[in-house]
Amino acid sequence: MNPIYERNWVTVTVRRALPGDAEAICAIRNHAIEQSTALWTQTPQSPAEGAAWLAAHLERESAFVADVEGEVAGFAVYGPWRELDGYRHTVEDSVYVREGRHGLGIGSALLNALIGSAREAGHHVMIADIEAENAASIRLHERFGFHHVGTVREVGIKFGRRLDLTIMRLPLT
Repeated sequence: MNPIYERNWVTVTVRRALPGDAEAICAIRNHAIEQSTALWTQTPQSPAEGAAWLAAHLERESAFVADVEGEVAGFAVYGPWRELDGYRHTVEDSVYVREGRHGLGIGSALLNALIGSAREAGHHVMIADIEAENAASIRLHERFGFHHVGTVREVGIKFGRRLDLTIMRLPLT
């Protein structure tokens, strides 16, 4: 899989992630942890933790990176939505774009690759759990056909604020 998208004078190449991408992915994740409400933790990942986290996704073949001009400009993964076996055909997506690279189509290219991969793997539903004020992520998912199924109020906390969780759903089959 190697979809290429052009938008705003950048070429985005999406490919499966490799173990060597762990450092760049960890840096993007840690920026999101430290600067945003996208990840509901305030504890950055160590390089070893980041590599182990990526390894689990590599084993499932569910991790992708967006390359722009030789730089990992974003990554996306999908994994189990819930751990119980009754949820085994439902996956949750995560899409992150490097700071300064937003608005160039990188998130769209990554989400497109994730959806295609999850369909090929035989999954039935993809879920997006999004911090309710993250309008850009909600719009991105809507463009790909995700539907809002609910918002759970005040289930998270970060930076001293209570956070709401918007849940979106995309049928894959």
